[in-house]
Amino acid sequence: MYNFEMTRPSTIADAVKALKEEDAQALGGGQTLIPTLKQRLAMPSILVSLTAIGEMQGVCMSDAGEVCVGGATTHATVAREATAYPGLAAMAARIGDPAVRNRGTIGGSLANNDPSACYPAAALASGASIITNSREIAADDYFQGMFTTALEEGEVVTEVRFPVPEKSHYEKFVQPASRFALVGVMVAKYADGVRVAVTGASESGVFRWTEAEAALSANFTADALGDLSLDGDGMIADLHGSGAYRAHLVKVMTGRALKAAI
Repeated sequence: MYNFEMTRPSTIADAVKALKEEDAQALGGGQTLIPTLKQRLAMPSILVSLTAIGEMQGVCMSDAGEVCVGGATTHATVAREATAYPGLAAMAARIGDPAVRNRGTIGGSLANNDPSACYPAAALASGASIITNSREIAADDYFQGMFTTALEEGEVVTEVRFPVPEKSHYEKFVQPASRFALVGVMVAKYADGVRVAVTGASESGVFRWTEAEAALSANFTADALGDLSLDGDGMIADLHGSGAYRAHLVKVMTGRALKAAI
């Protein structure tokens, strides 16, 4: 580690002000940032902790019937309190281990946009809205590639709003050492169609499997997947599996998520 200053504002306005300082960086639960600091892959001079901002914590329902989750809400809280969206609560309950779930936050996960993180798939499959201190961003526009989002410098994820589907489920093939998803798939059925989002597989990060969406929107059964498949080109290839292997897992996890949702 190295020397840096740390501030813990109690309001969003104070956090945004603090982030305007030179080399300042937001700190959520620190599950990604702290290891990065230890390796000196990032060296901010000021850390702005978001953990004391009450207006960014908790789960509630909006007048439109959306599940609204504060950006500083931990995974454990989502698992416990997002009961109106069972698929989301169940997904949060399987992130990492108890230590990670009690420290990691939804806003930190979405801001980091790790290519194997679970929340990006949940947000994209749900057609969620990511609310920041300055605007509202549709999930389809928010995720822009591996570790890349539409967030601008100093912008903070203050809330995430999830439309509640008729049926949903998230299924992941866990990488045992990291507890990240080697491949994870979220299937969400809405009145106007089905959305399928995939994490852990693509070199471009989380993505929607549009062919599966079209097939399942027409026929929400396991048979609808039929002969659908994905190409291994552009998929992550590492010591845990080839691109072709991950492409195969996408269909397998989609089928499992579909059966559980049904």
